[in-house]
Amino acid sequence: MTMVGEPVNLNEFQELAREALPKMYYDFYAGGAEDQYTLEENMEAFRRIMIQPRILVDVSRIDLSTNVLGYNISAPILIAPTALHKLAHPEGEVVTARAAAACKTIMALSFTSSCTLEEVASSCNAVRFFQIYVYKRRDLSALLVQRAERNGYKALVLTADSPRVGRKEADIKNKMILPKLKNTERFLLLEASSDNGSDLETFTKETKDASFWWKDNGSNLAAFAKETKDASFCWKDIEWLSTITNMPILIKGLLTREDAIKAVKVGVAGIVVSNHGGRQLDYAPATITVLEEVVQAVGGRIPVFFDGGVRRGTDVFKALALGAQAVLIGRPVIYGLAAKGEYGVRQVIKMLKDELELTMALSGCPSVKDITRRHVRTERERLHSML
Repeated sequence: MTMVGEPVNLNEFQELAREALPKMYYDFYAGGAEDQYTLEENMEAFRRIMIQPRILVDVSRIDLSTNVLGYNISAPILIAPTALHKLAHPEGEVVTARAAAACKTIMALSFTSSCTLEEVASSCNAVRFFQIYVYKRRDLSALLVQRAERNGYKALVLTADSPRVGRKEADIKNKMILPKLKNTERFLLLEASSDNGSDLETFTKETKDASFWWKDNGSNLAAFAKETKDASFCWKDIEWLSTITNMPILIKGLLTREDAIKAVKVGVAGIVVSNHGGRQLDYAPATITVLEEVVQAVGGRIPVFFDGGVRRGTDVFKALALGAQAVLIGRPVIYGLAAKGEYGVRQVIKMLKDELELTMALSGCPSVKDITRRHVRTERERLHSML
């Protein structure tokens, strides 16, 4: 079904993206792991949280602005790290970065971006974070971190929930392969292995072999991750990462009280509560259902951020009420990019900001700081009140 007219919400941007993208690419962006229970629950769980508004509050002026790691942004809405933007738009992450700058917010660039971090850094003047996985070869990870720091990135986002890649069945059916656009790993090997011809020669030979790119029953994504990511990376290795950079480190992928306590102990600068958008472990809990548990465990010692299932300004409001300092949005940005380029990304962010502003006004919250735990009621609380 073709949509007529301008989109009026994020779900309509998704439909535009579905029409604009080849099926393989749309499925890659939109899909989740296995039964996609967690993918769907990320959004459904928001529907079970009610907003409890306050009336007769002066809301003639609404202030959405907030602060993230010392940087002022226009609203508590950041752009999450997502892969391969050139599958959605010819200019890729450069366009996304310009939209983020125009909206006065922070973009976290994915380590699997289709543009180099240098290209994104030179595209516009803005605060940016860089997302990283850790390679089996730590010298390559260190090189990537140094490049990010040298190019003005302000924080590292360490994604910690992916020792292996989740099984996304649509990618397998579609025979989704990593495009050979400026592949980060091979780019790094060319730069880092110039004094080690044998390693470079071996890797080049392997990646030229078509069987390397067509493993995992048709999709090469799991094979590529297995070849490159360090599945042994654990809590004690955070100390190593902190010794190679002056950038603050945010750890992304936590879902439990126990891991939140460990994160504080190892000295990270913040936490992103995330289940990787339902793309990794299926039947992991929806992130909004565990946000408060993590916030309580941290006890205000470090900021807690949130991603997963945000499609409305009311979702942003609910996450803030449950203790998040800001939310990160992933798929909606891709949908805006695929549908309408830079304008589409700007519109996606503007829609969320406008909806959040209206929600705050109708809930009696003149500023982000006025949004409190008392402004929402979870399903558990409603059921308990009925006993």
